[in-house]
Amino acid sequence: MASKSMVMPNPLRVLIIEDSVDDTFFIVRELQRGGYNVDFERVETPAGMQSALKSRAWDLIISDFSMPLFGGAAALALYQQSGQDVPFILVSGTMGEDIAVEMLKAGAHHYVMKDNLPKLVPAVSRELLASEQRRIYREIEAAQAYLASIVSSCNDAIIGKTLQGIVVSWNSGAEKLYGYTAAEMIGQSISLLVPQYRPEELTEAMERIRNDEQIQQLETVRLRKDGTPVEVSVVVSPIKDGAGKIIGASSVSRDISLRKQEENERLALIQELTAALSHARP
Repeated sequence: MASKSMVMPNPLRVLIIEDSVDDTFFIVRELQRGGYNVDFERVETPAGMQSALKSRAWDLIISDFSMPLFGGAAALALYQQSGQDVPFILVSGTMGEDIAVEMLKAGAHHYVMKDNLPKLVPAVSRELLASEQRRIYREIEAAQAYLASIVSSCNDAIIGKTLQGIVVSWNSGAEKLYGYTAAEMIGQSISLLVPQYRPEELTEAMERIRNDEQIQQLETVRLRKDGTPVEVSVVVSPIKDGAGKIIGASSVSRDISLRKQEENERLALIQELTAALSHARP
């Protein structure tokens, strides 16, 4: 029976490259016995396979190795050119072990001899599961790449660090805000950015992170590479591994110098107006 550790495609769309109608019948029947609801198309020429590959997406490709108008190696090549990542399984009555090994090295996922068709369903189940895992991995990689692109291009300074305060990631926003390149900061302590008159700030922040707290909108002062201070608003969050263990911290910092300057100017103006009004009273 098919593996119960995965959701089976329903129906299972199977492209069968086979010149024998009878052998196609036996293959489909074996898959049905294994619990698969099979939706299949049989082709036996290169043109037929190319057309089928373009017409729809497939869950599985099963190919004979030796046919009068076609061959397993050519079918494998067409499959690889199509860009589809689905199991390609050879089912043959004439293929020897040495040729089977060559086909596996060339990119086929599995092979089954026609006189041993009971092995087909277990092979299909394993390869469908592996195909699904590859799909999930590709989606995760794509999502990670997209997220990395967002982080890299963000104007805010986004920094990753260990629980000991060692920098492990440093985006372009951090380079612009603090003046250090990623090469200069990765592997260094984040304390390089903390003024000496605020020694307790980093220790307290990391202790809160270890306690699974998020630090929201902390307004503080950091030092640029040239030693000049910059007023920033910082959000610090725990970084956890797959098991939920806290392994580091990420911080997002934004330059608020202009905002602080405007606030100070407004405050000074209010003070001036208040003083003027007090002097104007009789």
